[in-house]
Amino acid sequence: MRHAIELGRRGAEAGDGGPFGTVIVKDGEVVGEGWNRVVATNDPTAHGEVVAIRDACKRVKAFSLKGCELYTSGEPCPMCFSAIYWARVDRVFYGFSVQDAADVGFDDRCIYAQLAKPLDRRKIPEIQVLGGEALKVLKAYAADPKRVKY
Repeated sequence: MRHAIELGRRGAEAGDGGPFGTVIVKDGEVVGEGWNRVVATNDPTAHGEVVAIRDACKRVKAFSLKGCELYTSGEPCPMCFSAIYWARVDRVFYGFSVQDAADVGFDDRCIYAQLAKPLDRRKIPEIQVLGGEALKVLKAYAADPKRVKY
């Protein structure tokens, strides 16, 4: 955890983004690490957890991080929470809370509120277009016996 906190501190001091650092561990070995690089890369998805997940998956040569633990300086935001679940991380340890982050300007409550609303009441409209055509591609993919299931 101290390493994750230090990565967050160094990244913030370098101007890369907020003070969010992450380390991913498997069997006592660090297999991935990252820090918030939103500002440095102009990428709003470059949160510490996402950067670390990408690093770990590259190193272990797999899209699943089952058997891994993730240490992050701050409680994961909704995007990182989702990425952690998609990566199948076993356990998450965090430092400061979502409320602590909100208190200094990293407020994710608006995202949680939007997720709770029906699609037609969200701030950013989500409109289905060409659903039938898209569904054909999805069904063809699902029917392919050679596809990699994840």
